[in-house]
Amino acid sequence: MSDTKVTFMIAVDPPARLDKAIARDVPAEAHLSRSRMAKLLEEGRVTVDGRVASARDKVEWGAQIEVRVPVTDDPETRAEDIPLTIVHEDADLIVIDKPAGMVVHPAPGSPGGTLVNALLHHFGGNLSGVGGAKRPGIVHRIDKETSGLLVVAKSDAAHHGLAAQFEAHSVERRYLAVVHGVPSAGDPRLRGTRGINWEQADILKITTRLGRHRTDRQKQAVFWDSGRHAVTRARTIEPFGTAALIECWLETGRTHQIRVHMAHAGHGLIGDPTYGGARRLPKDHPGAAVVAAFGRQALHAETLGFVHPVTAAQMRFNSAVPDDMAGLLAALRVKRPS
Repeated sequence: MSDTKVTFMIAVDPPARLDKAIARDVPAEAHLSRSRMAKLLEEGRVTVDGRVASARDKVEWGAQIEVRVPVTDDPETRAEDIPLTIVHEDADLIVIDKPAGMVVHPAPGSPGGTLVNALLHHFGGNLSGVGGAKRPGIVHRIDKETSGLLVVAKSDAAHHGLAAQFEAHSVERRYLAVVHGVPSAGDPRLRGTRGINWEQADILKITTRLGRHRTDRQKQAVFWDSGRHAVTRARTIEPFGTAALIECWLETGRTHQIRVHMAHAGHGLIGDPTYGGARRLPKDHPGAAVVAAFGRQALHAETLGFVHPVTAAQMRFNSAVPDDMAGLLAALRVKRPS
């Protein structure tokens, strides 16, 4: 079984040493800790512009990094009989409607109860091995508390084909989110915020770089001279005066991208404990109590579209908002007493 390759570019103004630059710029979704990267460097599994590198080497902005991560068996990743909502399944891939609260793949804090554990039971272990034992078949993911659609590869051919589409940003991914406030092209604050533009009068475009927060490594943050290029577009579907239902679609797919970008725009997601801030609806708003009690970020992966990597058929799937978000929207739609 071949190694998994992680490729990325060193961003502007890198630290002098390669190991420090890689620790800053390696994609968060690669799940490579500093200690893991140090071992891979020691084993000669890291190249800079095609040349094997060592930890103390100097590196410059724009250098192309490739990390070869060996695929290893993980006896802790086990099949678990967990119900799945299957939207589509064929010989090469499966599309799942993931509930909020489910982690996509095992990690130190979530060794079981994940989507991968459920899929291993469903398939009897028949998933693409490209992602390694902890992430078989996984070509993209959505956050634990985000609900909605994702595609998983059953064959290696599907895995490589889907991964290429995600890398080329050709996969259609649309989300529904409920945010504080109502994004408006007439808002002078938004028009004066760096990285904010408006397209066709009603489409909010957010363009920044995103990277790991400098002091809280579990968070992502907006940067301008480091991190990875990120673009989110959004439009308001339904305003509620002090909140809004919006549709977001991704040009890139960075960790926590919608959550960070909407917070940057001043319209953090309702229920988001990390980026949503401490905003509350006015107490006299009929939905205030429901908003205050909403226990997760109000974000749902509604639409997923891609070209089938084996048959070349155009695939497009939609998912209705789950009950908790439907209840939130119903509460926000209640009119204030006149």
